[in-house]
Amino acid sequence: MQQKSIQSNIQATQTRFSTFDPRYFSQIVATSEPITDEWRRWIADSKFAGIDDSVIMQQLIAHGISPSSARLEVSSISRNPYFQSGHKFVQLLQKSESYANILAELASLAPHSQSIESRPNISRADFLENYYAKNIPLILTDITKNWQALSLWNPDYLKENYGHVEIEVQSDRNSDRLYELNIDKHRQKMQMADYADNVVNGGATNNYYMVANNGNIEKTALRGLLDDIEIFPEYLDPQNINGTTFFWFGPAGTITPLHHDPVNLIFVQIYGRKVWKIIPPYYTHRLYNYRGVFSAVDLENPDYEKYPLFHQIPIIEVTLNPGDAIFIPIGWWHAVKSLDVSISMSFTNFVFPNKYEWKYPAITNNE
Repeated sequence: MQQKSIQSNIQATQTRFSTFDPRYFSQIVATSEPITDEWRRWIADSKFAGIDDSVIMQQLIAHGISPSSARLEVSSISRNPYFQSGHKFVQLLQKSESYANILAELASLAPHSQSIESRPNISRADFLENYYAKNIPLILTDITKNWQALSLWNPDYLKENYGHVEIEVQSDRNSDRLYELNIDKHRQKMQMADYADNVVNGGATNNYYMVANNGNIEKTALRGLLDDIEIFPEYLDPQNINGTTFFWFGPAGTITPLHHDPVNLIFVQIYGRKVWKIIPPYYTHRLYNYRGVFSAVDLENPDYEKYPLFHQIPIIEVTLNPGDAIFIPIGWWHAVKSLDVSISMSFTNFVFPNKYEWKYPAITNNE
């Protein structure tokens, strides 16, 4: 049996412990080889998924494994202490997942569950009590009315005033589906003037983008851009800039794939428009979060055969126009696409606590 074929079926049963779709078994290639460790992992995943022993044995036999070997392997796995330990943790995980499903059902009962509230001039105490502490997103209106950046910032302004600055961008993204996870492989240094020309003249593309992880605000003379904005002192600490204030600049068509942030943030759209697709955190167990903070699902073109649990997840869609700001609470999933040449800022320097401990998955055989 080919390694790739076995891993494909392991992935199918790992999509969710309580979900079984027999169509995935058709991907197994017939073999006369003995049961391998890859097959044993597949058997364990199938058992964790609640698939009946007889079905597991039928599939093993149908793909070249002798009936006696199949029967012995399946009947003995439940007595394996490693399997027993794994089954214990699967049960604990299933309890957490069932609670998340209940939260999702309850949330769907709200009349405005598919929208995000907009509010102007919200006080610090109100924001903390009703949104930040409750992990609820919010669109903040009129918050950027004093920003000179709204009338100044565009590609020509950046080229004229910061064209000499050496910046770092993320390039060659089209060559790598995992460009965000592999961000260090895509770092490129260039002059702002050259990059601005690329953005203006290159048309819609996701191949290059100045993203938050490039750290250009704190590492270069682009820090002068902060003179054109007013960091919201009602919610943010203007003295805490390094590592908490981020500048985004790119062409139409740039995509930030589906992910959640490990902290709370405020995102401000300054030039152009961006579409945000947002998913509440209680759907995390259906988003195939195999590595870090990213989902394996391509939200632009979701593969429902490969990721069936994603099919019925509701998505909240918001378009941010120049001057709009949105509060995205920690753990809320989102993907972002630029409709135009776009300039944005994001901030994590809240006056409230904003450091949290996460446990990240690192499952590599599912991609």
